[in-house]
Amino acid sequence: MVKNSFISVSSQEKKEGSVEFQVFSFTNKIERLTSHLELHKKDYLSQRGLRKILGKRQRLLAYLSKKNRVRYKELISQLGIRETKTR
Repeated sequence: MVKNSFISVSSQEKKEGSVEFQVFSFTNKIERLTSHLELHKKDYLSQRGLRKILGKRQRLLAYLSKKNRVRYKELISQLGIRETKTR
């Protein structure tokens, strides 16, 4: 429910190329693929796609955390994503 309100706000105020919008769309794809893989456990091509999308989202979040920590924290809390581990 929270995610739907975020998309309505972000689509009106922000561009589709913004980091927040991209992370949001990747999160939606990840949720969709995860539910698909719960039914189809041996769909290895979808597993590969899921891993690629997870990597893209992780790189975008790393970029955002370096550039603007406040926006990163807000996005993490809105989407309910765990914070990435730092090495």
